[in-house]
Amino acid sequence: MTEQFFRRGWCRFAHDPGIESWVRQALPDARASLTSPEQRQWHRCGGTWFAGVNALANRADGGVNGSGPLSGSVVDFINQKLALPDFEWDQAQVSVCYPGYPKPMEGESGGAFRYRRERDAAHVDGLLPEGSARRRHLREHHGFILGLPMVSFGEQAAPFVVFEGSHEQVRSALSSRFDGLAPECWGEQDITEVYHRVRRDIFESCARTEIFARPGEAYLVHRLTLHGIAPWEQSATAGDDGRMICYFRPDIGDPEAWLHLP
Repeated sequence: MTEQFFRRGWCRFAHDPGIESWVRQALPDARASLTSPEQRQWHRCGGTWFAGVNALANRADGGVNGSGPLSGSVVDFINQKLALPDFEWDQAQVSVCYPGYPKPMEGESGGAFRYRRERDAAHVDGLLPEGSARRRHLREHHGFILGLPMVSFGEQAAPFVVFEGSHEQVRSALSSRFDGLAPECWGEQDITEVYHRVRRDIFESCARTEIFARPGEAYLVHRLTLHGIAPWEQSATAGDDGRMICYFRPDIGDPEAWLHLP
């Protein structure tokens, strides 16, 4: 498990009673977030995607709706293997896709939509586009991405996509770009060209893998891994909840640790 995570940039965890219990407790709040007026801005792609960033009202220990702290084998792995500085669980993202994903988003260019449809909108978290020119800067320092499926759905229902081994290519490219600069200055550097170049290299050299998991299971993705969402296939199956997954992405607040820790 450890070897796979650090070599491929992700791993999947089998069904765990602690995760299953958390999903059962969190599901009503996750469903409620979709109709909350405070979260309406997250309905995107012509109604086929609810992005739901930080939409779940969980506590700093991961607990929600009266549950205990988030626990299970994947949490043990995070605490024992990732060597992260102390962190609090962020409010989870509630990501929901529906049949037809993706449809063009309001204001989305043709090129951006093609990238979403043909390249899974693949990205590295924390490297945010800014301004009308969408220049990329390092603004967030997530420790990892933890995916927790909330409901049952088919394997072709807009699966999460990773490019295996891409985390080390991203690490190498950004290490060279930031060489000689103080970590507190990294966020002010325009890394657009470096980011686009390493992304192209990854598409040519890294295996594209679709991840499927069921409620009670989990998958953990390295913070530097290039990842995205595949289109919803016509043959895909899902219930009224669509493809609902909660993602935890706690910010460790340290750019140097973000780039250089294993």
